[in-house]
Formats: sequence, structure tokens, C-alpha cells
Amino acid sequence: MCGIFGIYGHPEASNITYLGLHALQHRGQESAGIVSADGRGLHARREMGLVQEVFGARELEALAGSSAIGHVRYSTAGVSQAKNAQPLTMQYSGGKVAVAHNGNLVNAQTLRARLEAEGAIFAGDSDTEVIVHLMARSRVRRLEDQIVEALRQVVGAYSLIFETPTQVIGVRDPYGFRPLVLGRLREAYVLASETTALDLVEAEYVREIEPGEMVVIDDGGLRSCKPFEAVRPARCVFEYVYFAKPDSVLFGSSVYETRKALGRQLAREQPAPTADLVIAVPDSGVPAAIGFSQVSGIPYDVGLIRSHYVGRTFIEPQQSIRHFGVKLKLSAVREVLRGKKVVVVDDSIVRGTTSRKIVKMIKAAGAAEVHLRISSPATRWPCYYGIDTPVRQDLIAATHSTDEIATYVTADSLGYLSVEGLAQAVGDPAWNSYCNACFTGNYLTPLESPQAASAAG
Repeated sequence: MCGIFGIYGHPEASNITYLGLHALQHRGQESAGIVSADGRGLHARREMGLVQEVFGARELEALAGSSAIGHVRYSTAGVSQAKNAQPLTMQYSGGKVAVAHNGNLVNAQTLRARLEAEGAIFAGDSDTEVIVHLMARSRVRRLEDQIVEALRQVVGAYSLIFETPTQVIGVRDPYGFRPLVLGRLREAYVLASETTALDLVEAEYVREIEPGEMVVIDDGGLRSCKPFEAVRPARCVFEYVYFAKPDSVLFGSSVYETRKALGRQLAREQPAPTADLVIAVPDSGVPAAIGFSQVSGIPYDVGLIRSHYVGRTFIEPQQSIRHFGVKLKLSAVREVLRGKKVVVVDDSIVRGTTSRKIVKMIKAAGAAEVHLRISSPATRWPCYYGIDTPVRQDLIAATHSTDEIATYVTADSLGYLSVEGLAQAVGDPAWNSYCNACFTGNYLTPLESPQAASAAG
């Protein structure tokens, strides 16, 4: 769930990348990094923290050049430490190169063990470093050919942006698990995880980078190729459910409108006819709650307020305030909830602990009944393509029935959107172009990693 951004051919490339990363901050809050290129060399800064904490005017001034790539990290492979912050940079026989990666390789551990046996030394433990080592071992000359040769050995999800002193290269895995879009900012080309980043820097949206496509951008302009064997697309449907910002256009559709469609379908499948009020768990649940209200006819109101000023870390008293973490992020509006039978729309339930705290908070604020409605199917399987979900035994829906989960979270009723309803809402009734493995266990690639294979079983 990382965010990546790149720009080629702009005199303020680092400043533009800084803004682009701001727009993608929702995709990762652990570390931030920018690498710029000035035609001769690369200049890098990577640190733990949010974008605005890592970069100020002085740091950006030091990142000279007319191209830059950036990364915000949410760890899914490798621990959350500075050594795994991206973009990664390396100097090898082919020259200087930096890379920013969104996604997860399911055979990274197998490849890493082989490379270490052959004498490779790894600086960190992210799966991105495996790609860099495979490139360094290539015998072909051109960088784009080295990238293709390396990527033909990996299995899993990757949207990648590479940078050398004189070019930027974007590539997306053949399944298209994670998003990547192309834009233009006057004469410059822009690559980004989501269109919201293009909007912030006032770049024109050109198109989505296609699954299995590589684009090479240099002084000669942009050229495209599709060097990988074509497979059925498997775009991550959970991007619609939760990850992407509502103002983005994802896989050709508005995220906001798609989430409303999820809520409308949820209302058809899991009505709550006795309820007085529909509220959302902000922010990702808001469009779905609006859609639920539209179909059900039950009024929508704001019953939970989210604080947007919560830092990455805080000191939590062990006993003095129960549920401190949730209370810091959400607060209930008593005047809205008191005495009401409330439908609460959220995007998903993972372990169930947060849902339990939210339901209890709403009841403590005076709600007479709480009917929890989830705008996605039950999450029963881990994701190995770039989402940090727990192992299967920690997913509450993998070991408990819907009624048991409702009892645990203390809701008066609980209803999930069906797998079929989700497919209908995203406009792919036959599941021909999306990955739904976290809901069905139908993984699109072999799980070659021993850890992944055992966890999936």
C-alpha cells in the first residue's frame, strides 16, 4: 500500500514530487523519500516520518535536477526501519539507479535465499532490494532490458518507477495489481500511484499505465513497450473499498462514485428497515454510507467525527482511558446518536477489535441500537500483493460466523456486502479483471514464498 511518484523534465522536479507525495500520504505514513537526478548523478533523502516532517525548504534545495522520483511507505515486506525507506539507490556496473516500489513479491524470500547463496549482500529486508540485485546480475546492456530480465523472475505485484541521471522508467506487473497512472505537466511527464497526485500538481491525466506495460521517458520523449506475457488482469478491488482517495479515478472509474455504488448494493442486500439513521465510520466509509442512505431512504447524518491531527505516535495510558487509540481518532456526536437506531457503515472488518470499540462508543453516546453494515465481503484470507493483512488465523471472519462476529463487536446486527454484489458494484460481474483473493482465497499467482504458502493454508 505504498505511494510512488515520478516526474521527468521539470525545473522544480523535487518540489513537484514533494507535493505529489503529500497527495499520496494516505498510502503510507512510515517513511518518505525523494531521489532527484541532474543529468550527471542522483541526490537522495530518505527518512522515517511523514512527508512534511522529512522535507523542508533546505532539504528540497539540495535535491537538484529536472527529474525526481518519490515514495511514501507502508510496510508489507520488511520491517518499518530507515534501512527499508525508499526510493532505494544503487551504484553498479550499469551505472546509478534509484527505484520506488508499490506492491509485494510472493517469491521474494525464495529469490533472496538464492541470491545470498551466490554471495549477494542485502542492506535491508524489503522485497524491492531483490529486484535491484537481479538487475545487477544481468548480462544485458540496456537498463530497460535489465529491468525486464529481473522482473521476469519475480512473481507478485509491482508498480515501479526507476530513475537514472538521464531517464525515468515506469513499469506495472502483468496482472496490474497495484495502480499507476501517467500525466503531463506542460512539457514534463508525471507518473503516480493515483490521479489525486496529478490533480494537486495540476498535471493533466493522460491514461493508466497498462498491466504489463513499461514506459521509458528521456530527452527523446516517451516510448512504451509490453515485454511480459499477457495474463488475465487482476486489479486490486480493495483499492476501491479502502486504499485509494475518494477523489481519484482508479482503473477508469471514480473511487467516490464506486464507493457510493458499494453502499447502494449493500442496502439492497443487507437492509435495516427499523433504523432511524445512517452514519459512516470516516473517512473511507462516508461515500458508501451515502449510497446506503440513498437506496434505503434512511436519513444520513454525521455521527462520528474523525480527528485529522493524530500524529504517527502518541503516549497511551495503560489503564486510565480504555480504548484510547480509537477515542483519539474518532469521537461520537451524542446529539445525533442519542435514542436512535443507527446503521453504521464501515469499509471492512479485519481483526474486529476496532469495530468492537467503535460500536461500544456509539452505544455509550446513547444509541438505542447499532446495526453494523460493511461495504465489502468478509475478509477471510491474507493478501500477498501489497496489503498488510494479518495471517489467516488472526482474521476474525476466517474463524467466526457473521453472527459470532456481531456478538463480539456488540452490534445488534451485522451485514456484509456479498462477493457477487461487490463485483456488480465495480462493473465486473464475472470477476474478469479484478483480484478478490482476500475475500475468496482465489489467488492469481503461485504462493512460492514458504511463509505465504503456510499462512494461506
